[in-house]
Amino acid sequence: MVCVCRSVSGHHDDIMAAMEVGEERAAADVLRALARHLNCLNEDSKSTRKRALESIRKETFDKRLSSVALQEVFACLLKSLLKCLSDPMERCREAAVQMIADFIRNVPQPEESLPYLIPALSQRLGGNEILEPAEELRLAMLEMLTLVVEVCGSCLAPYLDDMIKILQRTILDPFPDVKKESCKCTVNFAKSIPEHFHMQSEGLVKPLMQTISHQHSRVRVAAIETAGAVVQYGNGKTVDDVLSHLAQRLFDDSPQVRKSVTLVVGHWLLNLRDRYSYFHKLIPLLLSSFSDEIPEIRLLAADLWRQTGAQWEKENEEDLKDKLDFLNQHPARYPAGAERPGLGCRELVVRNLSKLLPAVSRDVADWLGATRLKTAQLLAVLLLHAEDHSTQHLHLLLSTLYHACTDAEEAVVRSCLESAQLIGTFVDPEVFLKLLLGRVESPHSSSLCSGPLMVLAAALRGCSGEALQPHLPHLGAVLAHPDVCQESQQPAYLRQLLACVTALLSTCAGDCGIISLQLLQVLVSVQSLTANPELCGEAQHSIRSLCQAQALSNPVELYRRHMAALLDGLSRSQPSWTRHSPQRLQLEVITMQSGPVVGQFLPQLLPVLHDSLQPSRDPEMRLQIFILLSKLLLDARNTLDSQGQFSEHLEPFLLDLMLPNLVWHAGRVPAAIRSAALTCLLALLQGGALTWHQLVGVQDRLMPHILAALDEDSQLSRLMACRSISALQTLAGKQLHPDTLNKIYPELLKRLDDSSEEVRAEALGALGRWLSCLGREYDPQAFQPHLELLFQQLLLHLDDPDGAVQDAVLEVLKSASTVHPALLCQNVEAVRDKHRNPSHCDRLLRHIRSVSQDSA
Repeated sequence: MVCVCRSVSGHHDDIMAAMEVGEERAAADVLRALARHLNCLNEDSKSTRKRALESIRKETFDKRLSSVALQEVFACLLKSLLKCLSDPMERCREAAVQMIADFIRNVPQPEESLPYLIPALSQRLGGNEILEPAEELRLAMLEMLTLVVEVCGSCLAPYLDDMIKILQRTILDPFPDVKKESCKCTVNFAKSIPEHFHMQSEGLVKPLMQTISHQHSRVRVAAIETAGAVVQYGNGKTVDDVLSHLAQRLFDDSPQVRKSVTLVVGHWLLNLRDRYSYFHKLIPLLLSSFSDEIPEIRLLAADLWRQTGAQWEKENEEDLKDKLDFLNQHPARYPAGAERPGLGCRELVVRNLSKLLPAVSRDVADWLGATRLKTAQLLAVLLLHAEDHSTQHLHLLLSTLYHACTDAEEAVVRSCLESAQLIGTFVDPEVFLKLLLGRVESPHSSSLCSGPLMVLAAALRGCSGEALQPHLPHLGAVLAHPDVCQESQQPAYLRQLLACVTALLSTCAGDCGIISLQLLQVLVSVQSLTANPELCGEAQHSIRSLCQAQALSNPVELYRRHMAALLDGLSRSQPSWTRHSPQRLQLEVITMQSGPVVGQFLPQLLPVLHDSLQPSRDPEMRLQIFILLSKLLLDARNTLDSQGQFSEHLEPFLLDLMLPNLVWHAGRVPAAIRSAALTCLLALLQGGALTWHQLVGVQDRLMPHILAALDEDSQLSRLMACRSISALQTLAGKQLHPDTLNKIYPELLKRLDDSSEEVRAEALGALGRWLSCLGREYDPQAFQPHLELLFQQLLLHLDDPDGAVQDAVLEVLKSASTVHPALLCQNVEAVRDKHRNPSHCDRLLRHIRSVSQDSA
């Protein structure tokens, strides 16, 4: 048996030897056939050189030589083919490159060609100036070099310098395809000789960073992936040089570019040798992808981060032993819909938070909106991981959010408010309220005044009602303090003040009853300081919510509960009121919204009004108070007189509050005050809260001021005076004393010549009511001279050029026909022939006779 085996083995060796001899003979035959063609490669004729290269291909690859024979032929042809790389004819250079690539692909030992091939390629591609002008040929050479790296692997270690030169130059090649192929070659080369690559890796960083912002997204992707490999297999010193450029690519318009950054950073966190030294720089890059607009990238980032946390947790299992025992314990309160990160992920953030937050605080104020948005989104992710560990960084966090919440970009503000809400969720209220309320109370610039309130409102929304309940009195006192709720009229500030109240109502619900007064004061202040209907509507909605929290049926009940305290606060500040005082506006909101409650608190309200309307006070403020009073008096039954008690205060109201403002003083401002006071008086007379018996005691002192107002320069004052006389006569009926009546009509007659048609019409209306007020005490015979004067003046205006005035005078005279018909008839007949249009006189005479006959 042994003999048989030896026989077979010997036979096999003989066969192999025969094959080798055959291959050597075949190679020798090919080389003899190629000798002439090799000589032709040195000819001057381009076509001759080209034909020679084509013939060489036919004699080698077309004859399907074995790999061993090709190896021997390649060794003989290599120098000649490399020389052709410098041929002036592009087709010759192309044929040479293709042939060399085919040899490398098919020979069993391609590494034997490296001593000649790599220097030749370095000369052609790695010099200060690239010698190969054709883009397609540079690409073909690089593809060949990539093939060399794939098949030769670690054999390229001695040629590290030449390879780096080639890659440095080709990464910056103008042709995008060359750049991409160069990047591919670099990645393969780094993986092939990791133990040597780190010595020269730094030289590739600069060209890669120059390429990373190329206009073609595929080139940018290739540069990012290559940078990842260069750093991964490099010496670790290049991380800082690359990070800033990768961070910029997170804002790239191409999703593939952003995905590449995410992959590279994730792999570094998992595999980089010095990753522990760079956690604080790599973590924010990966977590920034959590907010990418593409779901695929968000999921990829989450998966890589999960792997990073799990790996770190496993590597530090001993340090985390105590925390691992309580792994299943969740915080008492956690954001709805959020998945809690693993322990390793949370610990990585917590341990690096002190290094991350200063950079976050700086970048969230960057001049680029995209940077601010990305940073604000990152901050929310960091706080979700940090949980209650953010307490020790609270001062920096809050100061950052104060500024960021006033950003012009709405998306930045939303992310910052999310961060503030997380602070409220995880941090003890006693801690964050101490800092927040102190900032809210302190003076600050108008541009940032809404920031602390925005952060406070968001933190309150994130907090639990149970944790917040002990701090409600302090919260209410701060928000209701005049330096806070009256700090600014800016809509943004008022909206955030309102947001704080809304947050308290939604978080604490029924517990807000203990600060009901303070919250109402804030809501009143918001309404008083804004002219925005939307904001006022939101404040009124919050008032209704406050009612619901206390089981009150409507806002009127809420005002009834707190009216005494509200008026007391206004009374204390009243001596310092001016036209700009917010308290005056608050008084308007309170009195207009409380409705019938006002009538229950007249003893507290009227002194405030009295002191505010003294002639020595700010005129513009007095004007606004009179306007408010007019509104209240027009609906007195549902406001000032809701309890039927206003008449008890009528005399001081008229004598001490109204009359001082009706006294004549020179100037436009006093005239405007008198107009406002007359308007208010008219509202009082028409509001239905008074009877004539209640006015009797003061009408003698009131009437002279009204009559004097008929001579005012202001048309409005004259108009209001006429209307007030009409209202007063309507209220008195036939109870006016004849002496008073005889003082009224002459002044009204003067207004028939007024420059204002509206005043003339009101004066005629008042004269008509004057005639209806003539009662039994008014003896027509005794007061005939007065009546005759009245008739004569009216007949004079019956001939007015204005037809409307003629008709109005005619109606007044018709009503006078029942007072003293004979006297009126006598006066009409006396002037009939003097009128331009005697038809009105004829109609009046017929009416008088008709009335006389009816009376008879």
